[in-house]
Amino acid sequence: MAAPGCWLSLVLFILFNLAVVSVAVSGETIPINGNNATAVHNSDTEAAEQTVAVEERRWEETPAGRASPDDAATDEEGASARGTVVPPMVPRARDDFQEELVIRPLHSGDIYASFHFRTLWESDFMSRNKVSHYRLFPKSLGQVISKFSVRELHISFTQGYWRTMQWGQPYQPSPPGAELWVWFQDSVTDVDSTWKELTNVLSGIFCASLNFIDSTNTVQPSASFKPLGIVNVTEHRFLRYATLPREIVCTENLTPWKKLLPCGSKAGLAVLLKSEKLFHSSFHSQAVHIRPVCLDQECKNPSLELRQTLNVVFDMYTSAQGKREWSLFKMFSRTLTEACPLASSSKIYVDITADTQGEQIEVSPATPLLSQNVVLGDRRTFSVYDLTQPVTFGTVRSLNLLIRWKASEGDMLRPLLHAERYVAGYGLQTGEIHTMMYNNHPYRSYPVLLLESVPWYLRLYIHTLTVTSKAKDNKPSYIHYQPSKDRVRPHLLEMLIQLPPNSVTEVTVQFERALLKWTEYTPDPNHGFYVGSSVISSLVPSVVAMNTNITEERPLFSNFFPCKEESSYFVRIYTEPLLVNLPTPDFSMPYNVICLTCTVVAVGYGSLYNLLTRSFQVEEPSPGLAKWIANYIRKLRGVPPL
Repeated sequence: MAAPGCWLSLVLFILFNLAVVSVAVSGETIPINGNNATAVHNSDTEAAEQTVAVEERRWEETPAGRASPDDAATDEEGASARGTVVPPMVPRARDDFQEELVIRPLHSGDIYASFHFRTLWESDFMSRNKVSHYRLFPKSLGQVISKFSVRELHISFTQGYWRTMQWGQPYQPSPPGAELWVWFQDSVTDVDSTWKELTNVLSGIFCASLNFIDSTNTVQPSASFKPLGIVNVTEHRFLRYATLPREIVCTENLTPWKKLLPCGSKAGLAVLLKSEKLFHSSFHSQAVHIRPVCLDQECKNPSLELRQTLNVVFDMYTSAQGKREWSLFKMFSRTLTEACPLASSSKIYVDITADTQGEQIEVSPATPLLSQNVVLGDRRTFSVYDLTQPVTFGTVRSLNLLIRWKASEGDMLRPLLHAERYVAGYGLQTGEIHTMMYNNHPYRSYPVLLLESVPWYLRLYIHTLTVTSKAKDNKPSYIHYQPSKDRVRPHLLEMLIQLPPNSVTEVTVQFERALLKWTEYTPDPNHGFYVGSSVISSLVPSVVAMNTNITEERPLFSNFFPCKEESSYFVRIYTEPLLVNLPTPDFSMPYNVICLTCTVVAVGYGSLYNLLTRSFQVEEPSPGLAKWIANYIRKLRGVPPL
């Protein structure tokens, strides 16, 4: 039994000697003692090994905390003792995740809840370096950005229409249905084909019908949808915008959206995202916004920002049984027990601007943390609940905010900019599109940029375009119109219009309905065809800077300095989508023709064909039982049968 062991030892000894000889021939010396060990490397080999080491270190996992100086010194000593070259330290990619929930009681008694999740990654996707490691940033979106050379990506799914005159301005506006607009990098040669592939990929990620986006519902704006990030691009040929106003939002869209979060729906504010409650509401909108941002003024460290927003309005009469009383459990059927462990900040903001004295609204549990910020041109006051502090949850380790109305008095401040749109006319041949834009500012006028995207089957008569304000013509200072091509591209109309103070500006254009092919009609053509919302962008004067009472007591020196950061704010609003009826044939008539034709063929031609192809033969009737017995007996006797 000892022989196999001896042979194994001999083989290992020979292999060890061969390894020592090969190392000696290659010109390297194996260090035996760390004090006098030396290593001879070729300069090219050393540079290559350092490059590999740097690349491997660059895509290592981002640690939760930084190493201490003692640990770094220990690592350097160990590396020196092993006789290896220590590569220079490369700053690792850092990422950060924050989550917020803003709750705003509405004047109508409804409640507005807005979720904001932000993932910031210090990684430069514009340098065309392949990113192989993801920690907090979702890998599915990161690969899409790298593959299709995307600078900015904005996508939203909305069910319902935001009632601006009842609820005020939303924190993140979006049109009904699905909206997608993308800025590509200037390295993309064929933008249209890349756009088509991108929509197909996003359709699979979000389980939506984005694969139905094609050239017939895609436009290339020339002035609208400027980049929101650090994108220094002036050519709008790298921009694509499309909407699907008929897209239905359901749980299949919410589930992949939640999977993009670092904690999913297991911890933090995402625990409240229960589909049964979110979709049982008056308004629901979820969006994903990706853009490059700067962390310093020189923009030496560009980063990638992912914002996931979810806005929902709960109806008082369906969700709260008509009571002016809300709580987290009543809204979401759940309470909060902890923050997301991966989040650096997790907070809840309750808007108490309308009742800072606590005379109309009661919020419990009360919090001493208050915050004042200028949001959408108005100074708002919020009660802040920090979920990273254990004292927020109390002794029961559960947070269930309660908002109760004590009184229903008070007037809601009308938004300064509001828009509506409708279809006029009669018959199924011609019609008119009316867009109404309201400027509620008492003494200031400001320009707005209007974008209209109309399908090709509504043939616009651009010579009938009229813009009126206070019963006078209002000539736009900028007009860009791209006519449509049948079954190729839609109409694109952009105008820069100056809205007078305290006025209503009406934009009217006539159109003619086209007759589609019978294969181009939807399964329910009598319901009508949807036309996407109009997009209105503007710098609106701030409500904070609007002060008509000059006798108000304030310091005299404040009159000499105009308001700067609060003078105006950017806002983008959307109108209602249009539902237009087209000339529709009677699809029951082909069904009747098919049935009649099949009947005639079956009865007439079938009978004639049967007579021409059938062969007739005379067949004697079968004998009876008595005759059969008699013939059998006669057969036994050898007598011929009867």
